[in-house]
Amino acid sequence: MSNAELARMVEAEHPYRGKALFELCDRLPHDDDAVGKVAMLTRLTSLRRARLFDRVSLAWSAIIALLAAETANARGEAYAAFRALDPDEQRDMLDYLEVTAIEEAHPRIA
Repeated sequence: MSNAELARMVEAEHPYRGKALFELCDRLPHDDDAVGKVAMLTRLTSLRRARLFDRVSLAWSAIIALLAAETANARGEAYAAFRALDPDEQRDMLDYLEVTAIEEAHPRIA
């Protein structure tokens, strides 16, 4: 599927939206279009509310994937997506990532 098709599945809250988001995230290190789509999707209220486990939302997982891509574009979008979170959520995410600033986070996705 194309990046646009996957993004539409996520936006439409398709039952496979998580899988669609993760597929887009897999493309981040080599696809700037996917970076833009994932960055946009992190702003969706539905992704901020959808929990993978504990405090971790689909939006957080997307931000973490942007960080893990380790490209300048992806990290810049991750910082902007992080700043779009409310302050309590920012604090919780930094705690989860065990850093004091988002710029210090360098997660690895296996």
